[in-house]
Amino acid sequence: MSWLPVKAVVSRELSKLFRQRARLVSAMVRPMIWLLVIGSGVGSMLQGGQQENYLQFLVPGIVAMTLLFGALLSALTLVYDKEFGVMRMMLIAPIAHYWIVLAKLIAACLSAMVQALLLVILLMLIGLVDVKITLMLLPAMLMTAICCAAMGGLIAVWSKTLDNFAVIMNFFIFPVFFLSGALYPVSQLPDLLRYVVLINPFSYGVDLLKHAVPAAQSDFSLWTNILVLSVFSVIAVLVACWRFSRESVHEPLFRRVTGKP
Repeated sequence: MSWLPVKAVVSRELSKLFRQRARLVSAMVRPMIWLLVIGSGVGSMLQGGQQENYLQFLVPGIVAMTLLFGALLSALTLVYDKEFGVMRMMLIAPIAHYWIVLAKLIAACLSAMVQALLLVILLMLIGLVDVKITLMLLPAMLMTAICCAAMGGLIAVWSKTLDNFAVIMNFFIFPVFFLSGALYPVSQLPDLLRYVVLINPFSYGVDLLKHAVPAAQSDFSLWTNILVLSVFSVIAVLVACWRFSRESVHEPLFRRVTGKP
């Protein structure tokens, strides 16, 4: 019976995504700007075929960026529903509260996958990836999307307002992206930054995607990436479910209705 409300929440979030066409377009425009501006700019300093190789090197990074932004923005609905009263209706439903978190994270994962798939199709049209690479990217994209959704869930369950979530996300999202090896090989970073990359779970999602693209030089083994992503995702989801299930977290929502201090 618990899967019925989960299905309803996931369907609601995905239908919102497909209605927001501007959101889908921006999910394509953002990585293409990075690819054309950063890729062409840095590639112009390289010689011969190295410019095209660098564009292909960026493919895992911009796919991972799309998954990261897509999943985090979808996880924002946990906070959005608190602000506008939808969450109160979910909380009084006869289901365990952790099912709400799981439904939101599944929706965030699927939303990120849809956006990343559209980007990969666009990359196929311009000739940067082929069918073989695309098929190899799919499982890596799924694992990375789960990791990104789990990170977004962790932020959302500790955020009380939309403004609070936005501040945390802006402080969080760019260091996570830049210090992941998405734009350059991890081996070429200074020692201090390399240690930061090693403790960044998103780095292993980016590296897992690199294993699917021959021109992208991976920094970790395939099994290391899978192990780190799996362990982090499980722990992050469990912590998010535990935090959201605490009654003290939801008391302010019902105080607004009753008017009690």
